[in-house]
Amino acid sequence: MNDSFKKATFAGGCFWCMVKPFDTYDGIESVISGYTGGHTKNPTYKEVCSETTGHYEAVEIMYDPTKFTYKQLVEIFWQQIDPTDAGGQFHDRGNSYRPAIFYHDVEQKEIAEKSKVELHSSGRFNKPIAVEILPAKPFYPAEEYHQDYYKKNPFHYMMYQKGSGRSAFIKNNWEDA
Repeated sequence: MNDSFKKATFAGGCFWCMVKPFDTYDGIESVISGYTGGHTKNPTYKEVCSETTGHYEAVEIMYDPTKFTYKQLVEIFWQQIDPTDAGGQFHDRGNSYRPAIFYHDVEQKEIAEKSKVELHSSGRFNKPIAVEILPAKPFYPAEEYHQDYYKKNPFHYMMYQKGSGRSAFIKNNWEDA
């Protein structure tokens, strides 16, 4: 891994749905599904779903900031979620599905906070922006069968994206972005 790469960590509900939007850009080295923000070391999917670990389902992105900026990553993040829903995302409910931006340094924190204020001020949504901006905590990769789910199971991924309500929400709220 190149020393110039940086990390970005986002929670946006189901981590399966948060990989593909970031995965195809030049400058994105990897997008890993996993768990962060909680108190249990090396949690399993079953443990995280039990809502006892404090973890969020999240993605950790390794990116080259000379090719793709953190600001661009944050803009993509907003367009994958319902930023007004603090109780989960779409069909997925509960603390492990809450949306959050986990910052790795002061610059990321400032970019995320500014972006959140701009989104709120834009009037795009008639409810407050509920996404938390939190310091990064240890990130634990999810089990292998969760990695690159959209590539391994494209039909199921597409049906889940549609059935959960995510696709329609994105189309209705972000198509013009």
